Amino acid sequence: MWSFCPRFFCVSESESQNHVWRCTTISSLLINEQIRDKEVRLIGPDGTQMGIVSAREAMQKAQEAGLDLVKIAPQAKPPVCKIIDYGKYRYELARKEKEARKKQKTIDVKEVRLSPNIDDNDLKTKVNAARKFLTKGDRVKVTLRFRGREMAHMANGKRVLDDFASLLGDVAVVEKQPKVEGRSMTMFLTEKR
Repeated sequence: MWSFCPRFFCVSESESQNHVWRCTTISSLLINEQIRDKEVRLIGPDGTQMGIVSAREAMQKAQEAGLDLVKIAPQAKPPVCKIIDYGKYRYELARKEKEARKKQKTIDVKEVRLSPNIDDNDLKTKVNAARKFLTKGDRVKVTLRFRGREMAHMANGKRVLDDFASLLGDVAVVEKQPKVEGRSMTMFLTEKR
């Protein structure tokens, strides 16, 4: 008799044995009856080496302990199997993976918008905002937007972006030079290493 659960692939062993259910999670690790090797190197539930035994004997020891037999190193000769609680093992792996992701540094792109006829004090305010982003480790995208007839004076926009980059010269380097895209000119800055 076969039954299907969303996470488990369950098999009833036989009608005469009071419906003993063997559930194995479908994953990259082989557990319990999925292990088909003749001999395996067995590690006990407390981490002790139990030597090289047959897969059938290892399975019996796991059943006696009330735990699962999990193949943790399939590429080894002979493969390494461990007697552990499979659910707890999967939980520990997931927790370690989550911790590793937490420690990774993600670099965000923050945007600072300017106009070609910006005043000096306004420019300094924007520079201070960009400086704050750069010290936190983020990249800064500086966008200069042209409206109406300002498109005729692209040189002013280029000058504003150059001034912006020179004011941040002590903490930042220009990653991508100013580039015109439609009605805007963009430039990317990153923290100095």
